[in-house]
Amino acid sequence: MVNKIFDRNNTIYVKRVPGKGRGVFANIPFKVGDLIERAPTWGFDDSTAKLIDRTGLQEYYFVRDVSGARNDNVAGYVVFGFITIVNHSSQPNAQTMWTDQDSGAWAAIFAIKDISVDDEITHRYLNISAYPKSIKFIE
Repeated sequence: MVNKIFDRNNTIYVKRVPGKGRGVFANIPFKVGDLIERAPTWGFDDSTAKLIDRTGLQEYYFVRDVSGARNDNVAGYVVFGFITIVNHSSQPNAQTMWTDQDSGAWAAIFAIKDISVDDEITHRYLNISAYPKSIKFIE
């Protein structure tokens, strides 16, 4: 069985983390400000969010601060990349930033601290209160 699944550039990889499920890890060192990954997204409205919230996808979609967003009717985003499985931390080493382009919204994750090889990449979830009480976040 393969223990690590790499992105196509071999800069990050996914592996299981005890108590958390999957996590994303650095395969190269990242310095503050470095782009870790950039991915396209699919935005959905409140009625779709209510449907998604009844599924396992609820744990994987993103909410964002909509100030400056092109479409403020969007309730959440599915991100098509490894960013989707970056785990939460109250002391994150990365941050997700958003851009809106003609091709849609894009999510990018940048290092906000230096990250060493094999360090887990983490960011702060904005919608912790929306998660089911059964989900326990582990640092």
